[in-house]
Order: sequence, then structure tokens, then C-alpha cells
Amino acid sequence: MRVLIAEDDLTSRLVLEKTLAKWGYEVLAARDGNEAWKELQKPDAPTLLILDWEMPGMDGTDVCRKVRAHEAGHPRYIILLTARSGTEDLVAGLDAGANDYVGKPFDPAELRARVDVGRRFVELYNQLLAS
Repeated sequence: MRVLIAEDDLTSRLVLEKTLAKWGYEVLAARDGNEAWKELQKPDAPTLLILDWEMPGMDGTDVCRKVRAHEAGHPRYIILLTARSGTEDLVAGLDAGANDYVGKPFDPAELRARVDVGRRFVELYNQLLAS
């Protein structure tokens, strides 16, 4: 399964990319929200997204809002990755359209569990489309 990650910090992006690849995911990495949005316009764009909240240009919540506003019957599973940890931040991220929320620095076991939930969501949705 393909996963799009958007992370402006090079070290964090590489760690995230290598972690997901180790788990068997094909990773498409974007340096910011604008680049992620461009990738999402392609017909074969991933349906599982991990977006850093704070990025230059379009941030993770901006990307969430745009994705939700332009969905054409094929929902994407979006995980926000952020150092923001307050309840108001969690609510704001979910209100922007994220399905889930992971704190930074991420715990690999927690991230894996949350990515697996997203993978199951995407797979179930695809099964529903096929039937």
C-alpha cells in the first residue's frame, strides 16, 4: 500500500519514510503541504496520508480541508503528526478533516497501530466499492 507523507523537516521525513518502508509500505514523501497537494491531484495518489501539522505554505490542516472539500467518492485516511498536544489542538485537527492524530516525536508502536487502522479503513472501503 502507498502512503503519502508530508513533513518539512528532513530528518523527521527520513525517519518516517524509513520506518514506514520497513513495515512494507511504499512511501511517497513531500516536503510541504503544497507539494503534498500536487501529489494528491494525480490519479494514482495514495489514499493513506500522514501530514505534519506545521509546515511552510499549506500546513497539514489546510491540506486536510482541501482533501475533504475535493473528495469525489473515494475518501482518504488522514493522520496528523504534530507536537501540538492540547485538547483544543486535537479537536481542531479532527475538525479540519483528519481521521487520527499522532504526537511528535512519534512512538513507533503507536504509529504502526494507527497506520494499520488507516490501512484497514482503506482496504474495507475498497472492498465495498468492489462489491
